[in-house]
Amino acid sequence: MKYLLSLVFTGVVALTGIAVAQDKQTAAANFVGADGKENGRAQLTAAATGGVLIELEVSGLPANKWVGFHVHETGKCDAATHHESAGKHFNPTNAEHGLLAAKGPHAGDMPNQYVGQDGVLKAQVFDGMVSLDGKDNGIRGRALMIHANSDDYRSQPSGDAGARLACAVIK
Repeated sequence: MKYLLSLVFTGVVALTGIAVAQDKQTAAANFVGADGKENGRAQLTAAATGGVLIELEVSGLPANKWVGFHVHETGKCDAATHHESAGKHFNPTNAEHGLLAAKGPHAGDMPNQYVGQDGVLKAQVFDGMVSLDGKDNGIRGRALMIHANSDDYRSQPSGDAGARLACAVIK
């Protein structure tokens, strides 16, 4: 009986350890719109070979439009400041902004995303320049941002993507 209890306890400890290890490989972020109300969610998963997969669904956005999508440096989403509280794009290497820039992109640059006719953005985006918890390129505690316009992938410092429509702190 003691052996059986020991095995059960060891199994519970082992499973708990696995759950903790898996938690470090994932993160979540709840989007807040310009009105301060929650309007979506993202699930982030660290890839075994590096980078982070971001799966998101956000509603209440301009229909039938390409919008900019970035990681911002500060994990604060204050609608009263039009999400300016999230700071600039995440750029730990001081690279130029833009996927098409000669000396870019920086880690927070990601491709534009399309919002459907219903005003909902559903996407899976992979950012190979970041990690969830890395020293220099970690994004846990930072913010995801959806902008009003598409990013032109060249203009400095932020791609001329316009107003900040939805913001989510990565936890």
